[in-house]
Amino acid sequence: MTSTSDTPVIVARELAKSYGKLRALDGVSFTVGAGRIVGLIGPNGAGKTTALKSILGLTPFDGQLSVLGRDPAGSRGALMQDVCFIADVAVLPKWLRVTQALDYVAGVHPRFDRARAEQFLKTTDIRMKSRVRELSRGMVTQLHLALILAIDARLLVLDEPTLGLDLLFRRQFYDTLVNDYFDKDRTIVLTTHQVEEIENLLTDVIFIQHGRIVLDSAVESLGGRYRQLICAPDQLERARALQPFYTREVFGRTALFFEGRDDAELAKYGELRTPSIADLFVAKMQGAAS
Repeated sequence: MTSTSDTPVIVARELAKSYGKLRALDGVSFTVGAGRIVGLIGPNGAGKTTALKSILGLTPFDGQLSVLGRDPAGSRGALMQDVCFIADVAVLPKWLRVTQALDYVAGVHPRFDRARAEQFLKTTDIRMKSRVRELSRGMVTQLHLALILAIDARLLVLDEPTLGLDLLFRRQFYDTLVNDYFDKDRTIVLTTHQVEEIENLLTDVIFIQHGRIVLDSAVESLGGRYRQLICAPDQLERARALQPFYTREVFGRTALFFEGRDDAELAKYGELRTPSIADLFVAKMQGAAS
């Protein structure tokens, strides 16, 4: 992946993890540069959460892993001073008051700016004395976001942060994250099932399936590597002879996905497009499974 810094934020080499007979990570290698927004995308059970837990030092693993120049397993205390993590919002205790959440984070994280968190919360309907059980799911996510925005961390890890939220709250979450938090000195790694909603935010994508990397690329490089051909009916058999890695029907027309083919070679058979990240994800997952 392209990096804005000479020192990568994450370097994983032959990362492996098993749960009994299940191989959650199977020799995974990737690099994440500074100042990137990386989507770690895969179906349920693909190994996404296990990879994030390894990065955060929450689970033992085989292979080599460096996060901000540290071993996450052996230096987790020091590492977490430069890292923020948010997962499913259900993790906050229901009895906790908003002000107590701020007290807790202020006590455990040296880079927490309480005034900034309070300033953000003033833009919401959340009251400082409210308990978590009194907040809607969207409001709990806003509380999580207030805590994140107030921590001066170099790496932010998000595991399905907007799961279960309606479209309005999801859009607000990502807009706030990018506009008020992200900059060239911070890096974000996130997983989500709503690929269509975040693909315009991503600088890099990593597709993972059955514990293995299927695709690792900067978004800006995808157009030159992958092409979607909406094929004219009378040219379909000729186009199939070029061996697309995935084919599907789209409103009565046939879409063929190619990797590494020249545009001039494909254009005579129909309409060429750069596939969206969501379409490419489906093509790579189903193409690899066929």
